[in-house]
Amino acid sequence: MPSAGRYRSLSGSLVDPEKRRPSLESSDDEAPALVSSSQPMLGQPGAASKPSFAYHLPRRRFSRYFTLAISCGLLVFIFYLVRSSWKSETEIKLGLKKPPPPPPAWEQFPFLKRYHGGIRTLVSREGNKPEYPAGDDEEELRLLQEAAMAQKKTEDVVKGEEGGFQKREEGARSFVSKSERFVPKPRFGADEYEPAVKCYLDNKTRLEVPHLLAYKGVTQGFPDPIMGSYELLGLRNDVCFERYGRLGPYGYGYSRKFGGSGAGTEGEKEGSEQIWADQVEVDYRTVSWAQVQEECALANAHRFPPPPKQLNNFFTSMGTGGPLRELPSNRVDLTASSRSGKRLLPRTAVIIRTWVGYQYGAEDLFYLRALMSELAISSGTEYVLHFLIHVKDDNLQIWADEETYNRVVDEALPAEFLGMGTLWSERQMGLIYGGVAESFYRDLPVHGAYRSTYMPVQYFAHQHPEYDFFWHWEMDVRYTGHWYHLFSQVSSWAAQQPRKGLWERNGRFYVPSEHGSWEDFRQMVRVQTEHGTSQKSNMYGKMGQDAGDSQHNPLDDAGRRPEAPMWGPLPPSGEGDSTADPDNDPKPPTTYDKDQYTWGVGEEADFITFNPLFDPHTTNWILAEDVTGYNTTSHHYPPRRTAIITASRLSRRLLQTMHRETSMKRHTMFSEMWPGSIALHHGYKAVYAPHPVYIDRAWPTAYLTAIFNNGLNGAAGGSRTSVFSDERQHNFRGTTWYYDAGFAPNLWKRWLGKRVDNDGGEQAEVAAEGRMCLPGMLVHPVKGVELVFEHQVGEG
Repeated sequence: MPSAGRYRSLSGSLVDPEKRRPSLESSDDEAPALVSSSQPMLGQPGAASKPSFAYHLPRRRFSRYFTLAISCGLLVFIFYLVRSSWKSETEIKLGLKKPPPPPPAWEQFPFLKRYHGGIRTLVSREGNKPEYPAGDDEEELRLLQEAAMAQKKTEDVVKGEEGGFQKREEGARSFVSKSERFVPKPRFGADEYEPAVKCYLDNKTRLEVPHLLAYKGVTQGFPDPIMGSYELLGLRNDVCFERYGRLGPYGYGYSRKFGGSGAGTEGEKEGSEQIWADQVEVDYRTVSWAQVQEECALANAHRFPPPPKQLNNFFTSMGTGGPLRELPSNRVDLTASSRSGKRLLPRTAVIIRTWVGYQYGAEDLFYLRALMSELAISSGTEYVLHFLIHVKDDNLQIWADEETYNRVVDEALPAEFLGMGTLWSERQMGLIYGGVAESFYRDLPVHGAYRSTYMPVQYFAHQHPEYDFFWHWEMDVRYTGHWYHLFSQVSSWAAQQPRKGLWERNGRFYVPSEHGSWEDFRQMVRVQTEHGTSQKSNMYGKMGQDAGDSQHNPLDDAGRRPEAPMWGPLPPSGEGDSTADPDNDPKPPTTYDKDQYTWGVGEEADFITFNPLFDPHTTNWILAEDVTGYNTTSHHYPPRRTAIITASRLSRRLLQTMHRETSMKRHTMFSEMWPGSIALHHGYKAVYAPHPVYIDRAWPTAYLTAIFNNGLNGAAGGSRTSVFSDERQHNFRGTTWYYDAGFAPNLWKRWLGKRVDNDGGEQAEVAAEGRMCLPGMLVHPVKGVELVFEHQVGEG
């Protein structure tokens, strides 16, 4: 036991005050404070005093200052938040600032799931119960969708006793028996026209591309298109296409050592062997499409009129005598080739727009091979493909040096398409169409590819008088069906459309679930045009008033008054404005009221589009005022019509008129506005083809109709509330056909077996319903699709 006088120091040791004395050698820190100064000198015991502590804790100044700074900072931040909230609320109340817009209404609608149904669930088109459209009420659609999603989750779970090899074999047997070769019917029958001579990739070996493999029916629950119609255009909707049957003939699904792409060699492949069951795979490394197309054209030359003499390129060759003294044609004289008395076919060019530096992937090659095979070769060159290649570097001496031209054009195309390209540059367009006023609208040149897409097409048509029609096509367009079937049916349908009420129908989306038959739609458009849509009973007008804007605008009322229907040419009326060669414009044979929907029936369309030709006047479409060469004082603009996406068919008459308007009258407009407006000014026949368009969510169909036809008198344009106004174009993102549609590329990639947004993929196909099978549908845009390739020896 320690004595009562001892204590424990801060270091933990025991200290005895009696034994510890100060010494001369001790430091000042050891003794002074440990012994009382009143202790007797002789060591007599005295009262024990409580010692003082030898160690003092330091002051924590940094901690105190840091805590104070943090506290002050928090107080200032809280004050800032409160003040900002109060200020923002005050600005909104005073109208100085608008609150952030709410999310679009369509984002609340549920996703459709049966687009991704597998081929093992094939049912006939008649026996299919489409997931959408399913009703008029939004809540009903939501309940139906929840049920469909629950069913999909159940189907995705592969139970041990039901899944595996046995289940896949049963599914394969069921859909393999439903396959058939898809051979489209020729547009020009053998009774009136000369039949096509069959063409081959190699005339010596009789090598040919197999026909597409289609499957009867659609996958269970597959939705119907929300806009457009298969039946109306004569397109087949009783079959669907999976990726091997559609792309297999063009290199998908077999190895690169056999001339394929090496993509699609693994994963879900049941039934794919049928594509090459009767012949060997095509080695596309040895194919020269330019030679194949030329040989096919020569074999079928008797089916077409003799080509006109070739222009002597007077302006570039600096020849003697002028351009009217043309050089003799080096083509064979075909004047005696129609001895049978049958009618001759028109010639049609398919112009593919591309540019120097474009990176062609395997998926791009599938697309180009399909166009070549299905349009040019299978038809006996009813269609002839050309590549129109944009040279973005104006300093390349392609016009002064032949070697440079040949090098650039060869490097711009894949090896199998060499010899099919034509170069153009913006500097070249500036020379040909000199004198066009340069406005630099949106800081872009008037001769540029963005603002004047059709300038090189106009000049191409001027230099190629042998073609009657020109399909203007882009590299990011895809079609799940057969290209010839699409082009043929759309062209035939457009030729049968009467001109009466045509411009008014062109300006509207056709929604069969709301509009009924085409005849019902035609009569509805007539009533809307002649009587307006300001009546209180107009359901669509009331539903569309608040679509995206709760503020009423006086211009909205003006957009619901009766209007005069279009009948004949509608030239610009601005002071000093005139058109090129107005005497050659077609004139109506009778008045609008007396016509019995006969004028124009059987007349080939000058302009065919795949989106409505809307009136940009008073809309908020950002490019509506990109008009050059016309009198636009006091914001008086010429009559205009616009079709978003430049994929279209144009007649030679229309392109020649556009060429003369630009070169002689110095007129032009923004690319998507130019051909439709010229057709309107000159009274040419323009047709919007209502092809099937799908949507990714379960929109209430009445609401969808009100949104997309929310312009002038139920049209898509002509009003501030148009769906083509910039603040409303987001409504297209869930569709399969628009310039920035998000659903289009996702659907195409899922169809290719890729995993998108953590959904789908080859493993899911194997485990569940198999590959997707889609009916023919146009899809845009599709860019930069990357495929998974087989590994070859020597690769990293």
